[in-house]
Amino acid sequence: MRRRAHARFVLWALRGRPPEAAPILLDQRRVYVLPTRGGLAFAFTLAVIMLGAMNYNLSLGYALVFLLAGLGVVTILHSFRNLVQLSLRPGHCEPVFAGTPAAFTLILENARPEKRSGLRLFVTDGIAAPVELDVPAGGFASASLQQPTQRRGWLACPRITIETTWPLGLIRAWSYAAPEARCLVYPAPAAKAPPLPWQDDFSRDNRREGRGSDDFSGLRNHQAADPLRHVAWKAAARQEHGPLLTKLFAGSSAQQLLIDWEATTGLDDAEQRLSILTRWMLDAEAGGVPWALHLPGLRLATDHGSVHLAKGLAALALFGYGTP
Repeated sequence: MRRRAHARFVLWALRGRPPEAAPILLDQRRVYVLPTRGGLAFAFTLAVIMLGAMNYNLSLGYALVFLLAGLGVVTILHSFRNLVQLSLRPGHCEPVFAGTPAAFTLILENARPEKRSGLRLFVTDGIAAPVELDVPAGGFASASLQQPTQRRGWLACPRITIETTWPLGLIRAWSYAAPEARCLVYPAPAAKAPPLPWQDDFSRDNRREGRGSDDFSGLRNHQAADPLRHVAWKAAARQEHGPLLTKLFAGSSAQQLLIDWEATTGLDDAEQRLSILTRWMLDAEAGGVPWALHLPGLRLATDHGSVHLAKGLAALALFGYGTP
């Protein structure tokens, strides 16, 4: 019942707002104030003291009650001011693989000349511990909030709660925000995948041009992405305890491969096929091997490097979802 009431209140508080364009200003209408458990205990204590002072006609008791009550009112104002007129905007969210938490960066800006102390940020519907921070006067502060990922594609930034109980912990002031931000989630790489789909077409083209696998140029340490036919087995036999070596060839295309959607036609599950393609990409990049990607409706030319890998992973993440 309590959780359902809280969910309804959050929807009411964010009515007509999500997702919100940056910057998000926490004005007076967005900040809510209620006593904490300590604040309720404080109010109950004041009521007991007041009853005692009235019963025994103690002037000192009246003075103590009025003094502490005034302190409580001032605490309400300070807690409210500690949060109001604070602005928030989302930062960059690095892409992650499905199953790895996405880290949404939030930047808080304080335009006032007073420091904002004891702020806490957390995902409204999450279970992770709040991130505590202070925002300096006229400055910025950032916080990173983790959000679990389960599937590939775009992950929207969740609803955020910003709260404070500064200065005495008697009053809780809080607000909600739904930043307009998203994080790209790549398919989870398969734990086990078939061997890399080396294409015979490359070898035939190389032999036709006179620069194929017959143009031996040296050896290097074996990488996971190297084809088994290029392993220097004789050199490995001579070095019983040495590293496994791979033959290098003069042809620049000798190490190319094609990561093709059709190479996984034996599988019915599209997500499993994408996971295998992801694993092939990562293995190829780990071995420094240029690769091309063929998907229905999309092709990436042969290349390698971090930019090429990011393009390929993004294509897999958004496959079947239309344009990003």
